[in-house]
This record gives sequence, structure tokens and C-alpha cells, in this order.
Amino acid sequence: MKRIFTEVNEMQDVQHAIQRIQSFLQKRQEQDGSWRFCLESSPMTDAHMIILFRTLEIDDEDLIEQLTKHIASKQQENGAWKLYPDEDEGHLSTTIDCYFALLYAGRYTKTDPRMAQARAFIREKGGLTQANLLTKLTTSLTGQYQWPPHFIVPVELTLLHPSFPISFYDFVGYARVHLAPIMICADRKYVRKLPTTPDLSDLYTTTPIASGIYRHSMLDGFIREGQSFLSSIHSYVQRLPFLPAQLHELSLRRLEQFMLGRIEPDGTLYNYSTSTYFMIFALLARGYSPDDPVIRKAMKGLVDSVCKVEAGVHLQLATSAVWDTALLTYTLQQSGIAPSHPAIQRANRYLLSKQQTTYGDWKIRNPGASPGGWGFSDYNTMNPDIDDSTAALRALHSLAQQDATAQAAWKRGLDWVLSMQNDDGGWPAFEKNTNSPLIRQLPIEGSDTVSTDPSSADLTGRTLEFLGSLAGLQLTDSRMQKALRCLLRNQETDGSWYGRWGISYIYGTWAAITGMMAIGVSPSHPAVQKAVQWLIRQQNDDGGWGESCMSDEKKHYVPLRASTPSQTAWAVDALITVFPQSTPALAKGVRFLISSIDTNDWTTSYPTGGGRPGGTYFAYHSYRWIWPLLALSHYQNKYMKDQA
Repeated sequence: MKRIFTEVNEMQDVQHAIQRIQSFLQKRQEQDGSWRFCLESSPMTDAHMIILFRTLEIDDEDLIEQLTKHIASKQQENGAWKLYPDEDEGHLSTTIDCYFALLYAGRYTKTDPRMAQARAFIREKGGLTQANLLTKLTTSLTGQYQWPPHFIVPVELTLLHPSFPISFYDFVGYARVHLAPIMICADRKYVRKLPTTPDLSDLYTTTPIASGIYRHSMLDGFIREGQSFLSSIHSYVQRLPFLPAQLHELSLRRLEQFMLGRIEPDGTLYNYSTSTYFMIFALLARGYSPDDPVIRKAMKGLVDSVCKVEAGVHLQLATSAVWDTALLTYTLQQSGIAPSHPAIQRANRYLLSKQQTTYGDWKIRNPGASPGGWGFSDYNTMNPDIDDSTAALRALHSLAQQDATAQAAWKRGLDWVLSMQNDDGGWPAFEKNTNSPLIRQLPIEGSDTVSTDPSSADLTGRTLEFLGSLAGLQLTDSRMQKALRCLLRNQETDGSWYGRWGISYIYGTWAAITGMMAIGVSPSHPAVQKAVQWLIRQQNDDGGWGESCMSDEKKHYVPLRASTPSQTAWAVDALITVFPQSTPALAKGVRFLISSIDTNDWTTSYPTGGGRPGGTYFAYHSYRWIWPLLALSHYQNKYMKDQA
């Protein structure tokens, strides 16, 4: 009798939690059918926005005030700024960016105690010379740091055809749209320093030269040993007996046209605020006026990407409307809301309108495929990715069974996803077979993590989950066999998988397990059992799971010592696919998810989205609702149907 009473209570609690989240989400839906939650990262983007306003001499003091308020709210007691709450002490480069922006905003002076604390932290950590590439670029562009004689990637690289052993297109798309403007600025050694630009000479721990610029190459601190073979390209062009200057200018024009050709309808470059930031400086370097319509539209696009946060406003690195809408539309249907419900119908219409019909750079290594994918942002029209595409296809699956137009769109999307499988069996994020070892070994910061687009366990697993659950593909299909072999090759010795786009080993392990189960791998498979035991060992005493962003930096599992809703949901969802009956670990995880609905602290806003390892982490404001709702719905659908 007690067991039956407990089961009834659990069923009621799960159902009540599902209904509460459903109600909240339906109220948050926009008129166009989308969901728009803030995508929060570090205050680096806010600093960039202030620097742009001041550099372009645009007076928007109200917005600057709100950006300043948000930056100031994130400062720690030791004067530093962090990438994530449990980061040791603070992040040097982010602290430099924020220090610079607060001074440039004019709301603080160097004598203010919080600025003195920040300056002390920066100097203690080695000063500006120890900053990362992006911070050194910002300070070079504003006259605070000396450009190197030659940037490590010469502009002449753009002259090489993609079929060459190395070319500009060996960098993945999101790297290219950052690299192109940086190459222009570095080549021109462009500086825009105004009388109002703050002097950062106090951030050096060595002796400055007379001009206030220190004798440090931008490449100090992140060039590894060895001479890059890329430098020979520039040297070769310079030694040509004919037209070296013309070829150099042709290279710069190609980079300029590359940027202009990838501006989205909102004026931004691929909808990334960071690439747009550098594009604006690159256009200035190419002679554009600050009042040029291209620059003005880019600034408007950035302003439109600002979202309200607890203190002030935040410039999103990218907007996530398509991603959030696709995930929520599918999850709400999994929770029991019918495809005919007005909220689902509106969301499906929105998603259908965002399917991309034009060819993007992905076609270079996948020339036989037709368009059909989805991007991350409302304004992405030429940069589809695998994860957003499978998320949209999940959401549209029910509609595609009934509507001919949706069915055709679904088929185009499925064909595109299948065509993007890498030769090693896995799936990339954006571009097929873009994993050149030459690029990964370049002596540039981040070349081994963000310059290429290798297969990842999380994307491969999530794609398999979609293909197995909704496209009917099983292990009898050779493509699924190839993908499974890719996953098994990349399993860690402890049984986990590293996830590239979520934090980190919990995310990758969830994606791998659910993908393997969907295509018909047995729950008793040694790799599955090893992964399950690893997950269970990581469960916290409160029933939840939590992993630090430090895992992404150190490339091994680092516990958070607290539980987060999204990471708990991933672990619970993975275990649901393996166990035919609920287990004590699952029941504890579900109880944590139910209790987390009323929690509102740092654990519910902890960044569990991956971006740039050691540089960018995302707190998706939608994740605390999406993933718990999905896990609770799967738990109810599998274990409680007979109890109802």
C-alpha cells in the first residue's frame, strides 16, 4: 500500500511540474510563434558595444548607461570579472575589456576603488601582455598595443583556391568571419584613437616607449615554437618580380567582399556580435566613413541584439530564437501538447519560415547537396548548422505527417543533414570535412579548438537520436554503423564522452547514450554500461548533477559541487533511455528537477552552453525550462503510463 501511495504521489508531482512549465512557456511565446530568451555570455560583448559607441562617436547615453550597469554588476570582490561563477579568481582578458569599457563609458575614473581593484588584479596577472588574442586586438585597434610586423595569417591566403592543400576555407565559417576582418585590420595596422580614448598604460608591468605603446608584439604569449609555413606565402608574394602590391590589394578586396557577402538582413556578420565588432573596424580600415550605411546598419543590428537582464542590459553574442523555438516546440509536444494546439501551430509556421533556401559556404565541401537546414538565429539566412536543423526537424515531425508543404520541407532538411556526415562517420557543427591538421597546428591561440569543425560526440549523438527516433534509421543502415564506430572511438577511458557545445562530459555522454539507444544499440553494450555507471557516479547527494565549465578548459571532468537543472535533465534523460524501469538514481534526479522549478539562484543561471573553450560560455535563459520539461515528459511517458 505504501509503495502504491508513493507512486501516485510521484505521478501527481511529475504531472504538476510538467503543467507548471507548460503554462509558463505558453505565456512566454511571441506573437510570431517564436520564443526569445536571452543568451547570456561574459560582459566582453557589452564592453565591445561601449567601445564601438565611443569609437564611432555615437551618442546613446541611455544604452551605454544600461550596458555599464550590467558590466559593473558582474565585478567580483577582488576587482576581477569571471567567465563563470566558480572560475578561479577571475579572467584576465575579460577584466581588461571591462576596465577599458567602464573608463570609456565615462561613468568611472581610474581613482574609483573598483577600478583600482581591477587594475591591481590585471597587473598581478601579468598585465596586458598576458591577455588573449581578442583583447590584444581591441587594444591594438584603439592605440593601446603595438601591432606586429606581420599577422600570422597573411591576407594572400585568400588567393588560394579551396582545393589547395591549405586555404582560407580550411578555417570553419565562424572562424572565417572573425578572421577576415582581423586580417584586414592587422595588415593595415589600423588604429582609431580619439582624445577621449582611455590610456591603458597603467596595465603594463614593463616600461613603455615614448608613444605610450609598449614594445610587445601582439603575438607574444600565444605563438608556439616553430615558424609557421603560412609566413612563406606573404614572403613569396613580396618577392614576385611582378605586381606584388596589386596582388596584396586584391587579397584585401577579397576579404572585404567576403565580409560584405555574409552580412545578414539585420546588418550583422553571420549574426555574431564579435565578428560584427571586428567587421566595423575593418571597414573603417578600408576607408569607410563611420556614417556609412553598412556600418550604421551593423550598429542597429547590434542594438537590436541587446536583451534585458537582472541588472541593465546585455549584448548577446548571437540571438537564439530559432534554437529556442525548435527545442521548445518539440519538448512541448513531448509533454502532451497536441500538434493542433495554437501555440504549436504558430511555432511551426515560424520554423518553416526560417528554413534556409540559399547556398552558403557549406557547399564548398558538400557540393552535391541542396539547401534545407536551419540556423541558430532569427536572422541566419546562409549559415545553417546540424544541431538547429535536427531540432527544427524534431519539432516539425508531427506536422510533416499531415501537411504536404511541411513534409517537403522536412524531407529537404533530412536530406541536408544526412549529406553533412563527415568521412569519419560523425557530424560537424557547420561544415563537412573541415578539420585540417595544418590549421589545428597553427601557432595561433585557439587554432586547435575553434578554427576547424571536427566531428563531435554531442552532435553525432544528437543527430543519431533524431535519425533513429524520427527518421527510422537503425543499425542496419551503413551510415549509422559508421557513426556508431565514430562514437565508440571517441569514448573516454572512464566511460564518458566530451561534449563540444554543452558543458561538457555530462552533455556529451547524454548525447552519445541517447543517440546509441535510438538507432538500436543494446542497453547491455559495454560502452553504454560504462557510460551509465560513470553518470551514476557523478550524481550529487541532492539527486542532481552539476559540472563546471572548468571541464571544458582542462578537458577532463570537473564537478561543480552543486546541481544545475539542465545538466541534471541531461543525465536523467540519458538514464531513461537505458533502464526499462525507474531506478533510485532516476527517482532522485526527477525529485531534484521538480524542486528546481522554484529555485532562482546562481545554479539556475550557470552557463551550461559551450562556445570558445576558455573564452566563451553561454547561460541559455531557456535551458532551465527546456531540458527539465523534456526529461520529466520522457520519464512520465515511459514509466507512468500504466499508472494513469
